[in-house]
Parts: sequence; structure tokens; C-alpha cells
Amino acid sequence: MAEDATTVAPHIYNVLFENDRVRVLEVTMEPGTSSEMHTHPDYFFYLLGDGGKVRFTMPSGETAEMELPAGASQWREAEEHATENIGSTAIHAIFFEPKN
Repeated sequence: MAEDATTVAPHIYNVLFENDRVRVLEVTMEPGTSSEMHTHPDYFFYLLGDGGKVRFTMPSGETAEMELPAGASQWREAEEHATENIGSTAIHAIFFEPKN
């Protein structure tokens, strides 16, 4: 299994706050920026800014693209993937990772 996102891609994921109940990350991806394979626990994200477009690559090699409109938010189950900003705008988001 791949490592935590903050370990693999500190140029994208910045820990804003962490305690025994939650971790909050600031996520910034400039156009063309990518990360190696990494993991996320269950998390909720809220997109700041104008939105963007991301390509996810799963461990199997399968890819999926996601359009992120301004203000998008979503709960996501724990996952493992590599990411790439394939849009023309920077992606700026906040991730909330509850700890069990």
C-alpha cells in the first residue's frame, strides 16, 4: 500500500491542523502538477476558488477524470491513487479527515 498523501506529496498537501480527532489539510495543485501514488483515509473535501479538472490513476492503472466546479464538496471513502491537475486553473481545497 502507498504512503500517506502528506508524505508523498508535501508540495500539494499541507497539514493545517491535527489532533486526536481530526486532521485538516490544505490542498494546492497548480496546472500540470501531479503526485505519486498515495493514500487517503475517509475524508470530506471542499473546493475553494474557481474549480478545475483532475485525473486519478488507481493502483490497477485504471484512470478517471473529475470535473470540479467552484464550491464542489464531497465525502470520499478511503482510497489510493495518483493525481494530476489536467485543467487550466489551480485547484485549491480543504480536506477534513476524521479519525476514528
